[in-house]
Amino acid sequence: MIRIKAQNRIARPPGQLGVLSLAEKVIRAATREQPADGVLRVELKGQKGLWPEERARVSRAVFAYYRWRGWLDERKPMREQVESALELAERYASEPQSFTDAELIARAVPGWLATVMKVAAPWVRALQTEPRLWLRARRGQGRALAEKLGDCRVLGADSLADTLEYRGRSDLFHTKEFRAGEFELQDLSSQAVGRICAPRPGETWWDACAGEGGKMLHLSDLMANKGLIWASDRAGWRLATLKRRAARAGVFNYRAVAWEGGSRLPTKTKFDGVLVDAPCSGIGTWHRNPHARWTTMAEDVKELSGVQQALLLHAAGGVKPGGRLVYAACTLADAETKRVVEGFERGCSQFARLAVRNPLALGSVPVDLLMLSPQESGGNGMCVAAWVRKTE
Repeated sequence: MIRIKAQNRIARPPGQLGVLSLAEKVIRAATREQPADGVLRVELKGQKGLWPEERARVSRAVFAYYRWRGWLDERKPMREQVESALELAERYASEPQSFTDAELIARAVPGWLATVMKVAAPWVRALQTEPRLWLRARRGQGRALAEKLGDCRVLGADSLADTLEYRGRSDLFHTKEFRAGEFELQDLSSQAVGRICAPRPGETWWDACAGEGGKMLHLSDLMANKGLIWASDRAGWRLATLKRRAARAGVFNYRAVAWEGGSRLPTKTKFDGVLVDAPCSGIGTWHRNPHARWTTMAEDVKELSGVQQALLLHAAGGVKPGGRLVYAACTLADAETKRVVEGFERGCSQFARLAVRNPLALGSVPVDLLMLSPQESGGNGMCVAAWVRKTE
């Protein structure tokens, strides 16, 4: 008797029905304390049999639900709401003008938003489009990486050649190029912050709110892995992630240290440059993270504005005479941008404002306060300001 060995079959959800079922599961589990993107990541990690295309479809269904939530009938079953959201997304992609500006402003963002910032129709329209996927290649390797990965658009010539927009469907985290540290997934506006800092090899910098290390890795690359970067954060788990990312990227010119954000700095070192990428409401990321539109509140903006001012004032003490201080926040709210900058200048007269040029737009005019927006750049909304410490 000849026995035929059965092929190992991995169970996968049956087509669209399975996609909707997983999306519904994620949506029901998501809360303010457990954001949808994190719940989605855990759920997809547990679904070993999903193909990359199926994972992408589940993610798209979840984010479509939050992006079009203002149009949905909450009385209907969740699965029908997700289906309606996907239909609205398709309609917007093919006929964006079938949605009026007034309708989008009224339904796509919470009503309180108008109390903290100007809600412009072009920005809201950008929120309703699916976000682009941006990569940062190692310095000088952008074009070579684009050829390896395929489905890439190089942003520009010379200084922007290492910024790529990926348009393919592969799971980049499983590519040999990612495992070898040849690139990072980093939003375009986040890359702009590193270029504005413009650290030079041999300098000493402090990334005061380093988080999981995205901007710190960029600073190191711009410094050719020479000099020293202090990377601090109040959360130990974020610093642990930073260390793993740095090891994969081959970054060694840094020291990771805990800092709660108080007046007692983690070191007595005086720095050539300090970056304060402050915790914020994240309004600038709402096109990429639509769930946050419905969990963020006006009170968060007010509270975080105070946190940002304190962080900036404290971190300024680490800047040496002639050194630079850079403030960045992925938000567009006045209280977290203009008011933080003005409040800092009232409390720190020893700093002079530097004009900031948009590094993503060649020939751009320098401004006192740079505001990047998704409708113009294709990246997150971002505020950037910079100062130099006076030498007298």
